[in-house]
Amino acid sequence: MTQHPTAEERRPANDGPKAAARNRAALIAAAREVYAEHGLDAPLSGIARRAGVGQGVLYRHFPDRAAVADAVLEENVREVEQAAAASGATLAGVLGVLTWHLTESAAFIGLLHADRAGGVHAHASALSERVARSLRGHLTAGHRLSGSDDLMLAVAMVSGAVTGPTREERERRALAAWRLLGVEVGAVRPFAG
Repeated sequence: MTQHPTAEERRPANDGPKAAARNRAALIAAAREVYAEHGLDAPLSGIARRAGVGQGVLYRHFPDRAAVADAVLEENVREVEQAAAASGATLAGVLGVLTWHLTESAAFIGLLHADRAGGVHAHASALSERVARSLRGHLTAGHRLSGSDDLMLAVAMVSGAVTGPTREERERRALAAWRLLGVEVGAVRPFAG
């Protein structure tokens, strides 16, 4: 005689807060991918689907489109900061992490191209300053980007070159832009901790 599982046995375990944290991380990763493929106007339903959750879960974590983009930006900046703070970090290595985020995240590129004079919201401005501070901490005296605005101008120039239909093409163009600026960049990769 075959025993069938009871309703209680078929129901997945409720992981509570663990599931919430896992879902949020999956949504941020999915948003980064979807934004890279389709831009910041991509439907939120596509982000939820890519993350493997329902739209209700997305809205529990992020009340609107701006909140999703802000979460992606925050995660990107946090990883650049972690790369900069890591033992033995170099400017080239941190630029490699930054470049990975530029090639992966349309939201990050949008932040770096934001019109500051036009009233970019304070949060985006603060995130941009955190990136600049992380990079400046690794500039040596006399480095070609050590002028007051040179560093972030170079980052904006490179981010402007990050175009193309594939991640490989965007990375190739970003590295070419850094090379034209005479700046060494380490391996283009996410920060691994």
